[in-house]
Formats: sequence, C-alpha cells, structure tokens
Amino acid sequence: MKPDMFREPISILVGLGFPAEVRNATDAYRHLCEWPMRSRDHAHAVALRVCGAALRGEIEAETARGLFAAFAEKHDLLAPHAATIAASKLRRYRDPHVR
Repeated sequence: MKPDMFREPISILVGLGFPAEVRNATDAYRHLCEWPMRSRDHAHAVALRVCGAALRGEIEAETARGLFAAFAEKHDLLAPHAATIAASKLRRYRDPHVR
C-alpha cells in the first residue's frame, strides 16, 4: 500500500452532488486546492497543511484522513453511505406512516 493511502476512502459530494471517493492524501490535497478561494476558512487551511505534510511523509496518512473528513463534515460534503440510503428507503417502503 502506498504511504499516502487511506485505510478506508471518504465519500464526498462534488459538482452537482455527485459522489466521489477520496482514497489518499493526494486526492484530498487536490480537492482542497480546488476549493473556491472565497469559501476557504481556518478548517480548510489546516486540512490543506496536514494533507501536504502527509504527502511529504511528515505525518501518517490516517491523520490527514481524519482532518480531511472533519473539513468535509463541516462543509456538508460527506456523501451518505449507500447502506444508510437503502435502509431509509426500505423503512419508508415498509412503514406507511413514514414519508
């Protein structure tokens, strides 16, 4: 496994809400670099700095994953898991009172 690989990818929403998997510090760094300038904040700066450090081998990739996940959660970028969506639809199908 490459040193910048995450143990488990992070699914985020990009563009018009399409899911994309961030599998390593390189992917995370690229997404952070593409983040609009007007929307950058302290969380963005920290995540960008940490992902850069992971790419240079200064810190573990899992540390970068955690901070990127926190950034994505703060900005409502985390994609719902397919199992969660399926369970929600199944519940609506079985329970006529749930809309």
